[in-house]
Amino acid sequence: MNAVLTPPAGALGRPIVDAAFLADPYPTYRALSEAGPIHWSDEFFGGAWLLTRHADVEKVLKDPRFSAQRTGAWVKDREDAPGELSSFQKLFSRALLFLDAPDHTRIRKVLNAGFRPEVIRGLAPYIEQAVGELLDRAEAASARNTGNTPFDFMQAVARPLPVRVIARLMGIEASAQDDFMVWSDDLATFIGAAQPGREQARRAQASLLAMCRYFEALLPRRRQAPGDDLVSRLVLAEAAGEIEGGPELLAQCAMLLFAGHETTRNLLGNGLQALLSHPAQWQKLQQSPELLPGAVRELLRYDSPVQYTGRRVTTELVLHGQLLRRGDLVLPLIGAANRDPARYAQPDRLDIARRDGGSMSFGSGAHVCIGAALTLMEAEIVFGQVLRRWPGLCLAGAAPQWGSNPVYRGLLALPVRNVAAC
Repeated sequence: MNAVLTPPAGALGRPIVDAAFLADPYPTYRALSEAGPIHWSDEFFGGAWLLTRHADVEKVLKDPRFSAQRTGAWVKDREDAPGELSSFQKLFSRALLFLDAPDHTRIRKVLNAGFRPEVIRGLAPYIEQAVGELLDRAEAASARNTGNTPFDFMQAVARPLPVRVIARLMGIEASAQDDFMVWSDDLATFIGAAQPGREQARRAQASLLAMCRYFEALLPRRRQAPGDDLVSRLVLAEAAGEIEGGPELLAQCAMLLFAGHETTRNLLGNGLQALLSHPAQWQKLQQSPELLPGAVRELLRYDSPVQYTGRRVTTELVLHGQLLRRGDLVLPLIGAANRDPARYAQPDRLDIARRDGGSMSFGSGAHVCIGAALTLMEAEIVFGQVLRRWPGLCLAGAAPQWGSNPVYRGLLALPVRNVAAC
């Protein structure tokens, strides 16, 4: 066992992931950071080093001594399901998210072509139309009820929009989108669990295999008649020898769809909840809509859809006086880094005009989020339309209904109402 700076529960004397953390993780991050720069906790995947400070999180995400290839112990070597999850591991381990160079470099080069600025800009009219349709539907449903009743922004807009957009980018039929949302939820539950259970792993495997079966049926059609969508780009890269067929190709298709849905959904929900909880900032954005691009980036910093990620140590090293051995798991706490007072002035304050730099929410280094520009554009379009159409929007519920996933922080529901004065 490594020598540790603090007891297994960090600086808190209680479990880190509890109801209070899920409702608001930032006091926990602050307590950890104030107690020291690095902590060992047995609470995550059988033991992990936790890093809270911006400089350390950025270092780990950029330093090749910290590897993204971490799915083996997570999936394959599970004592509660020996050999049962081999299909899951075979696919999961080939996803871009869990690869290092040179495979990561090779596959990312292929995918980058599908996220070029002109491709993303070309989606803007479709996103504008899709957002308008979803807002029309929510408005009509609310108006049918007496008293302009509340509606759930998550179900009306934040949940369906991202899967529509990534499906459009990838060239996926609209009829499959509801299934993809369910499958994505199962993957997110597994990836986001501090200690994923056997049933969570089984459900994640079943959903990943279902995704892959869908793409196995789609890929032959794209090989025969490729279009300008992302799946067509992947099969053309396969034909050119730039990406392997089978698990490698299927893994990219499935994980692109999952990642494109999960984080954008939570940015939309978390962002609107933050704005409506700070009426002065909501009004300021209405008065100065040119602040919207910077406001979206501030919302990402203030309440990140991704709270932490993981890396494995590839070679023995010392960090802040602690010996990290090869194979140790390190969790850079992105949500904590985004509230680091050494990096941001008044970090717990939402300020849509903030000028002290971007956040860590899209990661850093080789694994920086490949779809960041698309996510930002979706959020700007959604918030822009909401501001114009519903200037009197306000929260209609009591306490926010946060999900139980400590990695993918997001709301289960966000009841809102559009009235003249809240």
